This record gives sequence, C-alpha cells and structure tokens, in this order.
Amino acid sequence: MAAASTIVCFGEMLIDFVPDTAGVSLAESQGFLKAPGGAPANVACSISKLGGSAAFIGKVGKDEFGYMLADILKKNGVNAEGVLFDEHARTALAFVTLKKDGEREFMFYRNPSADMLLKESELKMDLIKKAKIFHYGSISLITEPCRSAHMAAMKAAKQAGVLLSYDPNVRLPLWPSADAARQGIKSIWNEADFIKVSDDEVEFLTQKGSDNEDAVSSLWHDGLKLLVVTDGEKGCRYYTKSFKGKVPGYSVKAVDTTGAGDSFVGSLLVSMAKDTSIFTDEAKLKQALAFSNACGAICTTKKGAIPALPSVSDAQTLMSSSK
Repeated sequence: MAAASTIVCFGEMLIDFVPDTAGVSLAESQGFLKAPGGAPANVACSISKLGGSAAFIGKVGKDEFGYMLADILKKNGVNAEGVLFDEHARTALAFVTLKKDGEREFMFYRNPSADMLLKESELKMDLIKKAKIFHYGSISLITEPCRSAHMAAMKAAKQAGVLLSYDPNVRLPLWPSADAARQGIKSIWNEADFIKVSDDEVEFLTQKGSDNEDAVSSLWHDGLKLLVVTDGEKGCRYYTKSFKGKVPGYSVKAVDTTGAGDSFVGSLLVSMAKDTSIFTDEAKLKQALAFSNACGAICTTKKGAIPALPSVSDAQTLMSSSK
C-alpha cells in the first residue's frame, strides 16, 4: 500500500561494473566491482535514505543479479511490490569507468535486457495512481514494449493528478542515433511538471552552450512548475513561472560522480512531496536546492551510486561546515 506522499520511480535497475582501480579505461581495468545502479532505482533509494516514502516499478531478470537488486531495494526501505522478474531475459549490465577527470565511460549489455520487456499489462497501476509524484527517465522510452508501458503509466499518473517528474538521463550509446535520442527525450517533454537536466544535457538537447539563457528557456514549457539545470560542483539554476536564480554548490573531493544527479533529484523530490509550495515560494525552493546540492556533492565522495547516497545528517553536516 502506498502512503499518500509516496514517490514512485519507474524504469531500469541494473548492475554497474566499476573498475577496482580509479582512472583507467574499461580495456585497461584488471578487475571490476559490482554496484547496483539504474537512475530511477538510485533515485528511489535516495528518497528512502532521506526519510521519504519510495516505491520502484521495473523489471529485472529472474537471475541472481535480479534477486540481488530486488533485495537491495528492500534493504534500502523501498517498496518493491512493482518489481517483476523476467524468465526469458537477463538483468541489464553496464560497465562504467571513471577516467582520470572523474568523467564516465559506459558500455552496456542489453540485448534485450529484462527492463526493456516490461509490458503495460504488468504495471502496478494502483501504486502509480496513489502516488504523490511519479518519476521517470528516458531510457525506458528506447524500445517496445517498455515504451508503451512508460506512456501508459505516465498517462494514468497524470489523470490521477500525480505530479510528473522527469530526469532524461541521456545515455547516447543506448539510442540508435543522437537525433533519435533528442527526439525520443523531447517526445514526452511537455507532459512533465518538473524536469531536471544537467548542463551537458542542455547542450545536447538544444545544441547550444549550456550557459546560453536562450537555450535554457527553449526547454521551458507552459505546463512546467519547475525546471532545474545542474551545473556539477558549481551548483544549480532554477526556473519557475515567476522567478529564476542560482544556488551555489559545495566543494568536495570527488571520487566518483555516479549517482550524484540521482541523489540530487531524490532529495528534491522528498522536499516536493512534503511541501508543493516550493514551486511558488522562492526562499523554500532555494533551501530545498541547497540541501539537494549537498546531497549530490556527498554522493561524489564515495564509489558507486546507492552505497554513496547520503542521509539527512550527512547533508546537514556538509551544509553547516561550508557556511
């Protein structure tokens, strides 16, 4: 049963294999550590770790990795009743390496993976309709039947008055082409109430510099309540119907940026689920964004996504030490 303020995250959950040595390419790596991943699942765990109520809907393989992932959700306090196990497809794998500058290189094994095979008929619609917020990315839009399931879930959520939250999470290697990615990501753009994009994603989607204000405003649509652009360690920019501004980031020693954006989003969704007046009250929004910036920063100080997700006290400690 979903609590009234539950945030339902929809999409992929997979295993990231991360080299056990930092700063090497995938080819140079001698060994890999397995880390649970997949942006929507990371967001769900982030919400739960920050004291929010989260549920995850998605499909994994009926295999050791799939069972492990479902177990990780439960251990992290995420409602996993929407998780399905596919007998005919494996849990998706991604090999992720952090080059010397902390940026990531991805190689995916999805051919097809279980998450791509989620069907509309398998959706836990009652969970979706009772949510306060329905959160999703764009990877679930790439192939059928998952795309249709995604569209149906969004439609059901919207009709039930649930807030729609979209973090496109561009992963170019998974799309047939860059243009297909841009079109696919934009195809559901105007449905969302809240969108978070990174500075790199602004450049990719608009084909203009991310500090170009015209580029950013071209991403605005009238149904939006909030658009947030994350600028890495510099913090973030926010845009609403009535105001816009910047909130500075926190300076930390980054080890691994995996999951930082998901930690940021999870934190912001917890604030949103508690109090939707953050869309109209700029002081409250800035406070929520500062907290989200702290969560994102802490997440970069440890390897992996879910193991590195901060608690409320971790974030508060960073915020008070940076004043």
